[in-house]
Amino acid sequence: MGRLSTESFEEFLNSLKQAGIVITNEEELRERLAEAQRWRYAFTTLASNGHLLGISFEENGSGCDEAEIRRAFAEFQFPERAQATFAARLKTHH
Repeated sequence: MGRLSTESFEEFLNSLKQAGIVITNEEELRERLAEAQRWRYAFTTLASNGHLLGISFEENGSGCDEAEIRRAFAEFQFPERAQATFAARLKTHH
């Protein structure tokens, strides 16, 4: 459990960006995650409903690395359904 306390949402977001994800209104997202006691839950909620705040996630122009995205979700111990929801949301932006 000690690993959970040392992981940061910043590392997770950087992993997503390295995998080819573009985050719109990233500053707002980071502020909200910094305020959240449970940032994983907050991220999942914002990934699904953040468009109301101008927060969205899209593939960059050259596409994204789906395996890297799955790895990031696994490494940061998100539930499987959170990764599936995120992947489905990405597909709706095409």
